[in-house]
Amino acid sequence: MLVHTVLFWLRKDLKGDQLTDFRIGLETLKYIEHLETAYIGSPAATPERPAIVQTYDYCLTTVFKNVAAHNAYQVDPRHQAFIEQYSSYWKRVRVYDAE
Repeated sequence: MLVHTVLFWLRKDLKGDQLTDFRIGLETLKYIEHLETAYIGSPAATPERPAIVQTYDYCLTTVFKNVAAHNAYQVDPRHQAFIEQYSSYWKRVRVYDAE
């Protein structure tokens, strides 16, 4: 199993319809066949602690059967289209992969 977590820090000048459009774009990634499951969220209202990062705007966590499924997801046309369409929306992205 591979867990792939992506944190997105979006540009602050995006308008409401662009934020909605970005969220819809994230939702389309859930339908890529190589995924076991996917979750999309924003920072939780948990108490602040030194180890907690709450500065991002969206988090995408996906689970794959194995590294091969993850690699297939990366080159899937829907994933590539998402990057092409929305990469201008974010100012920073961080990826955390765990096996």
